[in-house]
Amino acid sequence: MCRGAVHNLGQFLKWHRGASPLPFLVYIKRVKQLTHMATRSRIGIELSDGSILSAYHHWDGYPSWLGRALTTHYNTKEKVAELIDGGDMSCAWTKDRWTKDGGRQETDTYGPEYYSDRGEDTPPTLSKDMDDFFSIGEEYSYIFRNGNWFAYDMHQFEDQVAPEPVEIPEGALAC
Repeated sequence: MCRGAVHNLGQFLKWHRGASPLPFLVYIKRVKQLTHMATRSRIGIELSDGSILSAYHHWDGYPSWLGRALTTHYNTKEKVAELIDGGDMSCAWTKDRWTKDGGRQETDTYGPEYYSDRGEDTPPTLSKDMDDFFSIGEEYSYIFRNGNWFAYDMHQFEDQVAPEPVEIPEGALAC
């Protein structure tokens, strides 16, 4: 399942104070009496005119998970374009799928879990350039450019801090 969520607010606050390097939380959401925290991100592909077509990604957007999922499973222009073409998503690599009634079901195959599958109209976003793309406001941003993935820490909760390139860890995911 695509969830590296912290289920304990005290645990998050400990991490947030610097006791651990794990960057979590943008939203706290109550789901079945559990607190789930998401690391929001944006996945984009740079087009020939310098514009960026992108989709929102909700769960586990940090480089050690989403970055590795992108470099492992979406490593060609065609695969990236197909991923983004589906629009905003809960997760890029999961067995879970939304149903039209808003429920979820597990499938036998991994792939994206798009909001459109539950009936939402969430097409990709076209940004005129990188500055426009970076202004959207997620915790991490990913751009597929010239056959490679580039990751950025957006420092969303730090005023006056510019987006910073970050490394995507080596190695494939276990799934």
